[in-house]
Amino acid sequence: MEYVNQSPVRDAVNRVSTDLFSLAYRYGVKKAIFAMAPDDAHARTLAFCHAAGKNTPLMWLLRGMLDYTDPVLETNVMGVRFSNPFGISAGLDKNCDIAPVADAAGYGFETVGSVTGRPCVGNPRPWFHRLPQYESMMVHVGLANAGSEAVIRDVEKAYTHARQMKISVSIARTNDDETIDDEEGIEDYRLSLERAAGKSDMVEINISCPNTMVGERFVAPENLDRLLTALDSVDRPQPVLVKMPQDKPWPKFRELLDVVCDHDVQGVTIANLRKDRSGMDIPVDWKGNLSGAPCREPSNDLLEQTYRDYGSRLVLAGVGGVSTAEQAYWKIRHGASLVMLVSALMYRGPQVMTEIRRGVAALLRRDGFRHVEDAVGVDVD
Repeated sequence: MEYVNQSPVRDAVNRVSTDLFSLAYRYGVKKAIFAMAPDDAHARTLAFCHAAGKNTPLMWLLRGMLDYTDPVLETNVMGVRFSNPFGISAGLDKNCDIAPVADAAGYGFETVGSVTGRPCVGNPRPWFHRLPQYESMMVHVGLANAGSEAVIRDVEKAYTHARQMKISVSIARTNDDETIDDEEGIEDYRLSLERAAGKSDMVEINISCPNTMVGERFVAPENLDRLLTALDSVDRPQPVLVKMPQDKPWPKFRELLDVVCDHDVQGVTIANLRKDRSGMDIPVDWKGNLSGAPCREPSNDLLEQTYRDYGSRLVLAGVGGVSTAEQAYWKIRHGASLVMLVSALMYRGPQVMTEIRRGVAALLRRDGFRHVEDAVGVDVD
């Protein structure tokens, strides 16, 4: 295999095409998207990507333009070999519509979902409000998805057909009045995990979706222990991460990590949407919680502290406020073996992942690292 960085011609093509994508998005596509209501823009973008992913020549062209490959970025995490550690967080691709496009664009992995035991219509619309002054989005979807039975069929197809991208699936409890009881909620999780067993590279257990009718029931340590005890009984070959809440003080966060460490869980995702709106100019009638840049500092704090105290036991996936190579590299140097983003795709464009891969590769070489995994946690005392 010839890596893009080792071929002067392919490297030059990738640089130029990435710049062209950036310009086209900034001065054309982004304006068109932002002229639409956020809910409409989201739906149309997913529909476009779903259709484009079926066009083989178009995917070949996209791969040639945006797929920056470099051996310094290859890494083994939880026994899974990644071409690079950068991926899409859960919340964007609820129903596994964009996997071929993300694979062609060179993303290291994608987390589909969150999916639930039964199909879920989600919360009343609008689901999204843009906050461009903060590079953020108010999110109030409420776990809308086609149900884990249907979605995981498509996850398995993506898992078996992806050229290099790895596939994770995030599971949560169905957001409806049939899973109000915690035991019903646990059974809902278990059903989805059974369906996902062996059909993806990773599974993420989402305990921290704040936009549901019952709230975050499993961020209480005793409830989390009951949930993970039930899920331990499900035979699955792939590693499991727990997606953690963001708005927890460190002592409370530690209590959850202690529970996680008692179970068959290999990693944690840090961290989910921010609830705290203090100091921000946001209409009071906008429902939902914050994605993007406002999540960066609190997520980074939790990431660093978790790596310091639990890095020998748990793999960390960092999410929250990543839109540049420097921000991704910070998370790596402070404990993240995997790094995810969503909001940056909307504000910066689909080429942002290529910019991050190229930028982090340059930073790793500048600092004398031969492989990205060698840099994980080096700045944590």
